[in-house]
Amino acid sequence: MLKEKIAVIGAGKIGSAIVRGALQAGLVQKHQVIASDLSEPLRDSVAKELQIKVTPSNVEACEFAEIVILAVKPQVVDPVLKEIAEKIGRTKLLVSVAAGVPLSRIEGHLIQGARVVRVMPNTPCVVAAGASCYAPGAHATPADLEKVSAILRSFGIALPVEEKYLDAVTGLSGSGPAYVFLFMEALADGGVQAGLSRDVALKLALQTVYGSAKLALESGKHLGQLKDEVTSPGGTTIAGLYVLEKAGIRGTIMEAVLEATRRSQALGRGES
Repeated sequence: MLKEKIAVIGAGKIGSAIVRGALQAGLVQKHQVIASDLSEPLRDSVAKELQIKVTPSNVEACEFAEIVILAVKPQVVDPVLKEIAEKIGRTKLLVSVAAGVPLSRIEGHLIQGARVVRVMPNTPCVVAAGASCYAPGAHATPADLEKVSAILRSFGIALPVEEKYLDAVTGLSGSGPAYVFLFMEALADGGVQAGLSRDVALKLALQTVYGSAKLALESGKHLGQLKDEVTSPGGTTIAGLYVLEKAGIRGTIMEAVLEATRRSQALGRGES
């Protein structure tokens, strides 16, 4: 359990998911958490669901906590950092989940020696199944990284990486849920085309993807081995795989990850 109090600036989906995960895991108690947001309806919703303190003031949130999680949209990061820089100082830990915003830009708004960790989570964190990576700033300590890891692990897995790889993380696990949703939708559509009802096809598609991921995680087997275990000579699965391979599905998915990575890099440079 963390001794420090936590402030979340930005109580949207990701910000509230972080709080929810930390509370449900028993990492913090409700009295240790505050969330700030400009939206009164959002503040009211978070306060009602999570029973934590809320405020419209980012400065008040920073005064309350020792760990400040910056969960605002990238386009408002700069003004928010200017607003809270004095309160962050060197004594508080700033954890940024602002997509594409590099550590150098964040640290540039803070005083010399400020402790910062940059994090890339993904949307499944809202159901405690997130995949997150984190990278330390110049002055973050090993103890800081342990605390960030504990927070992230409260709603999924957490892996340390060098900051230069966070754009690739964005292209893979950050954008990846959208690729998977598209695949699941197509899988269900295929079932409908084959004569299944929409309801049955959708339930089968969702459970098939969920079960396959669970099997891969728990078995520890190579994905190629798991694929081969489903694939009988001359059977139905190899017939379907042949169509997918002929269409270049591997290369297409790989290129999607690379293109999303390149876009993350461009956003980090401030390109529109």
